[in-house]
Parts: sequence; structure tokens; C-alpha cells
Amino acid sequence: MAKLLLIEDDDVAADAILGDLRERGFAAERAATGPLGLDRARAERWDVLVVDRMLPGRGGLSILHALRCEGDRVPALVLSALDSVDDRVDGLRAGGDDYLVKPFSLVELAARVEALLRRPAELPQTWLRLGSLELNLGGGTARRGQRPLDLLPREFKLLEYLARRHGQVITRAMLFEDVWRYGFVPKSNLVDVHVGRLRRKLDGPGEAPIIENVRGVGFILHAPR
Repeated sequence: MAKLLLIEDDDVAADAILGDLRERGFAAERAATGPLGLDRARAERWDVLVVDRMLPGRGGLSILHALRCEGDRVPALVLSALDSVDDRVDGLRAGGDDYLVKPFSLVELAARVEALLRRPAELPQTWLRLGSLELNLGGGTARRGQRPLDLLPREFKLLEYLARRHGQVITRAMLFEDVWRYGFVPKSNLVDVHVGRLRRKLDGPGEAPIIENVRGVGFILHAPR
């Protein structure tokens, strides 16, 4: 029997969803607020999550982002009245595996949940650890200590490249060739702009900077404590 957590604040919608899923054989339970939903998702092992996007206390996408940063890969279906392409993309990028727009039929919701459960289990995650810096290479997420880093895909790739070569001087030409895949070195400050953004995300209040500028040459990433 698949164990499902529904995080939904609307009582009428939650009762309908839970009733239908239980009739179909799911062990379905509910959390009515964002903070409670995140706590329950962390506290127990679930086979699938169904998460409303708009929740009191903490939004559904924030919940999924937090879980993914912690390495939790439980399949998740996002429910939302927001139906633009950008809204759907945001839901998937935050950690949703599927996105269902309201209003929806209970039959379709159940079918999407069943499809998520049929997906093969993911391969074990691979971590790159450097001092207090940890990169989840499978999930594309990173954290410094207990602080998740909200990185864009290019920033993650840049950080991974620097971390694998920590303590070495990395030139701008190397980054253009290996990270951006350019066959030439353009006259551009593109690398410096991205390194600057990455540095601001890496270095929190009171934390020592870990990317050093080597004037006229490039950068060095040092292992953070």
C-alpha cells in the first residue's frame, strides 16, 4: 500500500482527494499548512507527495525546494490554479515531478500519482564534499554547512568545476572552454559576472570568502571550514 502525504489547506478539496485516494487503496494522510507539511515530509518516509502550491505559512514550491536541497527525492505532484508555462516550469524546477492545474478531476489526479509511483527508483546520489561545502551532483543542489545555496544551473556547473580543482588557479580561458564550451576566449566580462553572483551566494554573513581573485589571471576556490 503506497503511503501518500497530501499538503493542502482547503478542507473541501482535501476531503475529496483523500476520500478518493483511500478508496483506491492509498494510505493517504494530510497536512493543512506549509510548515506542518514540511515537518511531516521530513519526519516520515513517504512514497509520494501531493503538494498545493499556495499554502499558509510556507508555499508548496518552497517545501519541495527545501526537501530537494536536503537530498529527499520522493516523487511529488504540484497542484495549482496557476497555469502559465512559466508557472509550470517554476513548479518543476523547484522540485516537482509533475504539475496538475486546478480544477482537475480526481481520476486524473489518481492517474498522475500512479504514474509517479511507476517511475523507476533513482540511482544513488553522488556528493562532492569540500570542507563545509557539499554538492549533490545528481540533484544539482548545493549547501554550505546547513545553508542551502540557491544556484542556477550555470552557477552550479561553475561551482562544481572550481570545487573539483580547489586550491588551483583557474583562468578565465579555462572557464570559457570547459564551462561555457566556447572554442575561443571572447572579449567579455561574462565569467566575472557569474563568479561575482556565485560568490555572493556562497558567502553568508560572518562566513569567510572561499573564491579568491588572482589579479589578471583568474580565480582560486579554497575549502571552507
